[in-house]
Amino acid sequence: MNKTKVLVANVNDIDPLGARKIRIKDTDIALFRLSDGEVLAVENKCPHKGGQLSEGMVCGKVVHCPLHDWRIDLRNGEVQKPDDGCVNTFEVEVDPASGSIYLSV
Repeated sequence: MNKTKVLVANVNDIDPLGARKIRIKDTDIALFRLSDGEVLAVENKCPHKGGQLSEGMVCGKVVHCPLHDWRIDLRNGEVQKPDDGCVNTFEVEVDPASGSIYLSV
């Protein structure tokens, strides 16, 4: 399956340690700007009860769902034990010169 790079935001659009939600086709996606400046993207829906991950608290590279505190690894989308599940992740590319953020979808 061929992936397309889509311009979705600029790093300046996301506060440090913040999140932004976007929609591509029928998918809500959460973009996170981590403390080290890395930008990661996951589907914006906890697999437990559908909580908006973009509203969760980030600790390191893990987001805590705001509904029931499920912890999701932003690098691979896996829910941390003792809970179980997974969300889709998206490949992120940031242009260092312009700060443009691209997702592969």
